[in-house]
Amino acid sequence: MTAIQNRYDFVYLFDIINGNPNGDPDNGNMPRQDINTQAGLVTDVCLKRKIRNYVDLKNNGKPPYAIYMQEKAVLNNQHKLAYDALGITPTPKKLPKDEQQARDLTAWMCKNFYDVRAFGAVMTTDVNSGQVRGPVQLSFSQSVGAIVPQEITITRSSVTNVKDADKERTMGRKYIVPYGLYRGHGYVSANLAGDETKGTGFSEDDLNLLFDALANMFEHDRSAARMEMNAQRLIVFKHATTLGNHPAHKLFERVSVGPRKDVGIPRKFSDYFVTVDRDDLPTGVEIIEKL
Repeated sequence: MTAIQNRYDFVYLFDIINGNPNGDPDNGNMPRQDINTQAGLVTDVCLKRKIRNYVDLKNNGKPPYAIYMQEKAVLNNQHKLAYDALGITPTPKKLPKDEQQARDLTAWMCKNFYDVRAFGAVMTTDVNSGQVRGPVQLSFSQSVGAIVPQEITITRSSVTNVKDADKERTMGRKYIVPYGLYRGHGYVSANLAGDETKGTGFSEDDLNLLFDALANMFEHDRSAARMEMNAQRLIVFKHATTLGNHPAHKLFERVSVGPRKDVGIPRKFSDYFVTVDRDDLPTGVEIIEKL
């Protein structure tokens, strides 16, 4: 597969209704917030997990779309696959002294694991497969305006042990965001994609799969906490060159999102406006809406 030849930057909008998009385990699983602005936050690794799960589901975990960072994966075993495939005996914590063998190991990991090819990985464990920077990076997503999490009391109708069968049922709590629209930014570097000798080999097919995952991953991630979490817009800036034709942050400024003036408290996506300034685009930049 030929590596991508163009740089891409994108704006991603998704929302949540009466759910918890990314709870903080160190804070009672409350929705994450900026302590100063009270804006909601969703981490980059939260979204990467959902992308991985979607790619795995769509491709049945088969190379070249296998997933390296699986839930409960033993990473040394993942690295051992490369050594076995190439007929190399691992030396604890060290790459082979032969530089070509070392490059071959890292290239094998990139070729077979989608998330290594996309996000990169530090694979310097006891079974060392090197490290690689990924061409795809995501920012923290932040809500458009403050969120007001609510604490909901729930009851437990069952007990664990027979001895507790006659006791009163216990009470519990869960946190929800009544509504939140989140905005995140993404970056795809053609320079870090490269071919397998200079980068990860991230291809056009890989890129299309990334956009497909962003558009559809929430459809297969429903849970009691995220029953109505939905992708809403994916606005992509495609550059004509490998290094890019305009600073990403300036392109992102062309996408404006905010509550409509005639809406009191936003409770759905249509309560917001989304405008994309297409006038006087910098030379070599194209806007593509994927969602």
